[in-house]
Amino acid sequence: MMYPFIQLEDETEIVHSEILRDNRVKVYIEKPIYGGFNSATCYLPSYEWSEVTGFLDSEIEKFQEILESTAYLIIIEVQHGR
Repeated sequence: MMYPFIQLEDETEIVHSEILRDNRVKVYIEKPIYGGFNSATCYLPSYEWSEVTGFLDSEIEKFQEILESTAYLIIIEVQHGR
């Protein structure tokens, strides 16, 4: 199950999972575009990116900065049973 975390001004949504079996948390980022979505997955705490579709490297860098500054909030939510 995925839980909402934040929505950015450009309608990009960031959601996260519970703690996975491998002790990581999956963060999924999705932005609506005409005819579909751009999307990316990042795993915390290693910040391992995968399944990046449609986002530019500069956008992923921005998301990396956002996650680095807020990951502790996601981890707190997850640890306290969101």
